[in-house]
Amino acid sequence: MSKAVIAIHGGAGAIARANMSEEKEKQYLAALSEIVSAGQRLLADGGRALDAVTEAVRLLEECPLFNAGKGAVFTHAGSHELDASIMDGLSLQAGAVAGVKHIRNPILAARAILEHSPHVMLIGAGAEDFADRQGLERVEADFFSTPERRAQLELALQSGRTLLDHDGASAVCSPSAPADQKFGTVGAVALDLHGNLAAATSTGGMTNKQVGRVGDSPIIGAGCYANNASVAVSCTGSGEVFMRALAAYDVAALVAYRRLSLQEACQQVVMEKIPALGGSGGLVAVDSAGNVTLPFNSEGMYRGYGYIGEVPEVGIYR
Repeated sequence: MSKAVIAIHGGAGAIARANMSEEKEKQYLAALSEIVSAGQRLLADGGRALDAVTEAVRLLEECPLFNAGKGAVFTHAGSHELDASIMDGLSLQAGAVAGVKHIRNPILAARAILEHSPHVMLIGAGAEDFADRQGLERVEADFFSTPERRAQLELALQSGRTLLDHDGASAVCSPSAPADQKFGTVGAVALDLHGNLAAATSTGGMTNKQVGRVGDSPIIGAGCYANNASVAVSCTGSGEVFMRALAAYDVAALVAYRRLSLQEACQQVVMEKIPALGGSGGLVAVDSAGNVTLPFNSEGMYRGYGYIGEVPEVGIYR
């Protein structure tokens, strides 16, 4: 078995099982499987981990089932503000964008910053100007909108709550049901045939969020981190808590300095440290030996992984 592998997530937390239709569940699982397969093919052809996570997250951004790119959630003002980041475990180069409104694929802008800018993060209009100069596709703001996300905003406005990513998805399906928390952030990690690691994360943020709010997804070390010496990590969950915990880097530090296994390090961060701060969520991670773990402390996490030559493993609930 090749140790080259890709793992993805489409957000931790999930539409409550009782409110998830069989057809909708099939759609999620099919999308996850197709995107893992695309990453596997790229790695099998000798592609870099950096290319694999870029393409996986781009595909997740194009899928309206998830809260990134097309299908991103709305701010309190009824607009979209998207964030993304990417990191190369070989060079430790990274790129990120925050609060962008017109870049079709924020992950491609983050990748362009990694490769063509002396900076790590660009925000708002400056990020969009940079993306324009790189020839990336620009779209009108309504490109990201879907009826489902609009319904979630209306629900949030009525309740006066800020809903974490797809929080309220169950209530949209069944108004009498309690809103559950679905963190729709997407991400990917990979180890390639050359032994290099990479990670990428992208999100539309929180339904009804304050305009200008930025979570952990574009923050290197919080929502995304990769280092060939240890691990690659992409997080999803309560963004403010993942930032305070430096969750992605904490996993790497536990592996590098305390010599914990990947599973032990992720267990400590996701099942102990994040809940202790009042947070919920999960992550996907791979280490330099090709070990993969996909832990979460919420009801579910949209997730999948696949080694080269093997059938993708995908799931939502435990």
